Amino acid sequence: MQVKHLLEEKGTSVEKINARETIHAAIQKLNHHGFGALVVTNEDGQIAGIVTERDILKCCGETCTHTRAAPSPENVLCQVLVGDIMTKNLVIGVPDDDLNYVMGIMTKHQIRHLPILQDGKLAGIISISDLVNAHLEEHVFESRTLNQYLYGPKKTH
Repeated sequence: MQVKHLLEEKGTSVEKINARETIHAAIQKLNHHGFGALVVTNEDGQIAGIVTERDILKCCGETCTHTRAAPSPENVLCQVLVGDIMTKNLVIGVPDDDLNYVMGIMTKHQIRHLPILQDGKLAGIISISDLVNAHLEEHVFESRTLNQYLYGPKKTH
């Protein structure tokens, strides 16, 4: 199976955030949509990077003063910008990539979200859980097909 088939099932819409927005805005978007990553764009709308839960936790773990004492009013909302913590050296996929290849790339680079580009434009994003679900569905289908071939169709009562 190829990435383009997975995107046909999943859809190609991608939540984005501008690099000049704050981490707090990113957290709100991630929580609202239940995502683990957002594609980051620059002022021209071009892809500038990706910001993940890991990026945010790393930043907050290193700079957050809230953990030791109650925050002062000016520190309630994190003012760090998404562009300051995003991953800039993106690992990307293309629609014609095989899912096994993509899973290997994601494992090798220890990433959980992979932007998919086609002709230099964002065509979608896939997560490691999308890949696991696709493999599971494929194996369940193969298993049922083999069982039907070996033992005949199941009889219902």
